[in-house]
Amino acid sequence: MRILKYIFLLLLLSLVALSIFIATQKGDFLVERSKIINSPKASVYNYVNDYRNWSDFGSWTSEDAEIKINYPQNTIGKGASYSWEGEDGNGQMRTIAVKENDSIAQTMEFEGTSSMISWHFKDTIGGTKVTWKSKGKMSFFFKIYAALNGGVDRVIGAIYEKSLTNLDKALDFEINTFSTIDNGIVQKPVMNYIGQTFTCELTKVNKNFKIVIPKLTAFCEKNNIAVNGKPFIIYHTYDTAAGLTKITIGIAIRDLIFLSAGSDIVAGKLDAFEGAKTTLTGDYSHLKTAFNKTNNYVNQNKLSPNPVFSHLEIYATGKNDVKNPSKWVTEVYVPIMPKVIPQEKTYYPAANAATTTAAPTAPAATPVKKAATEEPKPKAIDDEFEF
Repeated sequence: MRILKYIFLLLLLSLVALSIFIATQKGDFLVERSKIINSPKASVYNYVNDYRNWSDFGSWTSEDAEIKINYPQNTIGKGASYSWEGEDGNGQMRTIAVKENDSIAQTMEFEGTSSMISWHFKDTIGGTKVTWKSKGKMSFFFKIYAALNGGVDRVIGAIYEKSLTNLDKALDFEINTFSTIDNGIVQKPVMNYIGQTFTCELTKVNKNFKIVIPKLTAFCEKNNIAVNGKPFIIYHTYDTAAGLTKITIGIAIRDLIFLSAGSDIVAGKLDAFEGAKTTLTGDYSHLKTAFNKTNNYVNQNKLSPNPVFSHLEIYATGKNDVKNPSKWVTEVYVPIMPKVIPQEKTYYPAANAATTTAAPTAPAATPVKKAATEEPKPKAIDDEFEF
């Protein structure tokens, strides 16, 4: 009995000593992991920048079948956040700063442990080098957990390594799975819209789109304007050599409206036109492929592009409809000149006048007056489309 007391006392002293030792250790930590992701930098950045995608690659969510994730209205960009309740504890993250296609800064709270999170994205051979870094201060209980599991670098590092591997797999499918379909020549009806028109670099079109569309949506809601279609971009000019484009980013509306002069938002009407159409199903990084395919169709069929504008992109199904990039649908239109139908000509032979001499014994026949025959007019050519 006395031996058991000594053993218990020894274990208690050991536990106290271990607790004191752990408590006196520095709680600061810095963990960093990197991996090359086989996807374009912009696509990787956009995927990580939306917390709704984290359940697809975060190892702490994929390994906990009972985890409950809470998403607020905003999950993208600065000010975005999300939280979770899992078997290992509860946590929450918030985005405090972003730099387009370059970096993301976040804060995380997990059971008393606070940390600053940073992501960096860099183009490299084979795809995008993603660096994920965490710097913070451990709670007492996390110190114990880390000490019993090989240290904080091993604990957090293992989570990051698994998550980055999952990220590569998820993106490899979601970003690189796409298809394009030639829809041939279509008639695009009239479209009323509101939008903003400006010139920008081709590389910044996506960034401007994400800024302008929420602004237009809020404008419609504030002024009770009925939306009648999906967001779109009209490329008035498309200069790949200079890397510049003049665009109108807009939203289709039901009725044509008029706005006061000086407004940064314009209202307009895109007249009906005939164009070659291609449908892209997949991530926006493949839009150039869809545009080139449309141009190839125009050239192969010896069609004449209409210079009224370069092309039109309509985002029929986007991230607000479904989170999976592999399921996004975008329609690409290149306007063409309508074919002129040749005028049909009809030949009418001239009538020969015949002279008739009456017999002397027969009474003169009463001349019969023929009904006047009007030469039919040629059919009118259909009016051409206006742009």
